[in-house]
Amino acid sequence: MEEEVAEILLPKISRRDSSSEANLELKSYGSGLKWVFLDYSSLWRAGLSWSIFFLLNIGVPLVSHFVFSCSDCDPSHQRPFDAIIQLSLSLFAAISFLSLSSFARKYGLRRFLFLNKLSVESDKVRQGYTHQLHRSMRLLSAFVLPCFLADSAYKIWWFSTGGNQIPYLYNIYLSKAIICILLMCSWLYRISLCFLVCILFRLTCYLHLLRLDEFAQVFERESEVAAILIEHLSIRRNLRVISHRFRLFILSILILVTISQFASLLVITEPRSHVNIATAGELALCSITLVTGLLICLRSAAKITHKAQSVTSLAAKWHACATINSFDELEDETPSAQIASAQGECPVASDWDSDNEEGDGDDVLDNTNLVPIYANTISYQKRQALVTYFEHNRAGITVYGFMLDRTWLHTIFAIQLSLTLWILNKTIGIS
Repeated sequence: MEEEVAEILLPKISRRDSSSEANLELKSYGSGLKWVFLDYSSLWRAGLSWSIFFLLNIGVPLVSHFVFSCSDCDPSHQRPFDAIIQLSLSLFAAISFLSLSSFARKYGLRRFLFLNKLSVESDKVRQGYTHQLHRSMRLLSAFVLPCFLADSAYKIWWFSTGGNQIPYLYNIYLSKAIICILLMCSWLYRISLCFLVCILFRLTCYLHLLRLDEFAQVFERESEVAAILIEHLSIRRNLRVISHRFRLFILSILILVTISQFASLLVITEPRSHVNIATAGELALCSITLVTGLLICLRSAAKITHKAQSVTSLAAKWHACATINSFDELEDETPSAQIASAQGECPVASDWDSDNEEGDGDDVLDNTNLVPIYANTISYQKRQALVTYFEHNRAGITVYGFMLDRTWLHTIFAIQLSLTLWILNKTIGIS
């Protein structure tokens, strides 16, 4: 199955592409992609993919809502919030499936994950991205399995304790077992779709985090301004490509999750609503799933935006140190004094942080250390022009022109967390 999915989603690999990258991709993503059954190699396989999507994302939830709403059951087995649960999760999964289908047809997984460009990157970037490729599947399992196990436990309890109140055909035990398995498969399929796109977005952002960390090294060695500018333009272009690919997906799930949260609050705060963990526990689980997927995307976008904008601060610091050093050299007349000044005024501070305490998130791009100076090779005008360029060309992830930085992340996180905690307080008593 893994080889078939990879053959479908990956374009033909040219001989100059390394086979190790292809094997890495197969091992890392074959197990994750088989949940979505994306297969466009032939007409009947494409039809099978869409048939599974309609069955598990639309057909089974419709049967669950209209046949097993159980409005005449005892209060603990009624499902008054099932419509919001099924609609919210199915819409999220539909957005994810359509996005994955579009990515598979337009780019192929290799190009979509920028694996075709890894050959020109440094060993450090390739090794870091290789590690993240393997880690992403484990991260996907870490998000999917707890949600699936929690919902499976609820559905098994609901069918096993419902008795004759729950509709069935012919044999009560066989009928309940088949329906329970279908509902569990539908839930697993939908949350796998939701989280898979979010994890893929996080993965592509992480590659460019590695590239930005590598790019920051140019300020610590003798570099030409033209080379720095070309590398930064390449990173900006890739971030713009990522933004264009995912902007509709991010905006859609942001609107969907917000509407779903408000709708959930409206129905559970009605005076006649019977709310407890038995009737509304699945609603709380659905809310947590949707908000988690949204926050994975927003956090990844805010992180790469913060890193990209930190380049401006690093370039300004580099320019300041080089300028100070240049004036000190003009004041000194002896060669020995020039050497001492070049080595002593702006070193990569060995004892600047003598207490060995690092700030939160300190790294090459965002730290308080000074940088080594190569003022003799780069003129003041070129350095000033480069800093001005960075100030007026801030890179990052955008959604239709809006930069997804930490301010947006904090605002959206505060709103979604408030709504989620309110729902959890009303449903399972967590506040």
